[in-house]
Amino acid sequence: MNYQETLSTLYPLVNFGLVVLIWIVQLIVYPSFLFYKRENLVLWHNKYTQRIAIVVVPLMLIQLIISFANCILDFSIIKLSFFLVIVFLWIFTFTSFAPIHFKISENNFETGQLKQLVKLNWIRTILWTILFIFELL
Repeated sequence: MNYQETLSTLYPLVNFGLVVLIWIVQLIVYPSFLFYKRENLVLWHNKYTQRIAIVVVPLMLIQLIISFANCILDFSIIKLSFFLVIVFLWIFTFTSFAPIHFKISENNFETGQLKQLVKLNWIRTILWTILFIFELL
């Protein structure tokens, strides 16, 4: 198996992992934050973010690297579009979600920010789902 075959086999698996993960976060994890008492949420959130990072960070890094490699090795407008959506997801994650997570970890959050996580996460959920579906086509 050559390098491009390896990438084309791994890429849909990584995208599938991110889709499953983001739907779990969207439908279960983020909404559950509203049911915790403040002190319990802070304690759980600190454990949750450390544990979820073990799964999310490698998947996102691999997705970014493969998408970039696909653009370099076999350029097309579609592959560039995929890469740009992934870059957007990175920027969106670090500019919109990371600050809210830091506030939760520091017990410096409002209930509205917990609701905002759910609302904003629909954007990531839809984009990662679209990426996965179009990758299969």
